Amino acid sequence: MSTPKPPVHANPWQALRQFTQARIALGRAGVSVPTSAQLAFQLAHARARDAVHQALDVSALAQALQQAGYESLQVSSAVHDRNTYLQRPDLGRRLNEEARQHLDQLSSPTSDLVIVIADGLSAPAVAQNALPLLASLQARLTPDNWSMTPIIIATQARVAIGDEIGALLNASAVLVLIGERPGLSSPDSMGAYLTWAPQPGLTDAARNCISNIRPDGLSYDTAAYKLHYLLTEARKRGLTGVVLKDETEAPVQLGSQTTSNFLLEK
Repeated sequence: MSTPKPPVHANPWQALRQFTQARIALGRAGVSVPTSAQLAFQLAHARARDAVHQALDVSALAQALQQAGYESLQVSSAVHDRNTYLQRPDLGRRLNEEARQHLDQLSSPTSDLVIVIADGLSAPAVAQNALPLLASLQARLTPDNWSMTPIIIATQARVAIGDEIGALLNASAVLVLIGERPGLSSPDSMGAYLTWAPQPGLTDAARNCISNIRPDGLSYDTAAYKLHYLLTEARKRGLTGVVLKDETEAPVQLGSQTTSNFLLEK
């Protein structure tokens, strides 16, 4: 009597899964994906959808910022509801009239930096990652005497809303921490967008972006290290965007081994 074949056939790439959250080496059941992998995919998809639609708890974030020693102000974009936000990105790039007038009244002599925490496409991402990143970044900025406005919490916001906020507050630079579009393995990914001399109408070519900031992605310390470098160079050169390159050299972690990035070796 022949031995029955196992219902799920393993994939020879199984050992590589320790290096990535990508859906590789799932195995197969006949010609199909195993039930466990299919259920995991559906759960990841549900978490991504939830992240897009979940509202940012502004009160909790403002309280956490206060406890950490930061002043904060809340503003909203020209979007009135989440469905409109998803369908009209252009409205998420502009402040509503009330917010615009409020910030205009707060206009003061030029400050070096305004930090905007925006919900973007994943409110859980900024709720989880903004404060730890700020703590690591602040430790690097304090010795350099960066003057800062209160932190701005922006809801129903896109990245470019920071340009209008920075211009209204006379800031030399704006740093937008925003929830990124969720992936199927990363519903909690936060991006950081830096712009020098912010003003409405700028394009993404004028910004520097550091992406995938989260516990399972780019660490807070590494992201803060890169941001500090970019901020320092932006203030020195008076520019950001495609003309400002991230020339930091951080170790690359491969499993249990650490190696330098050969692409950056001189």
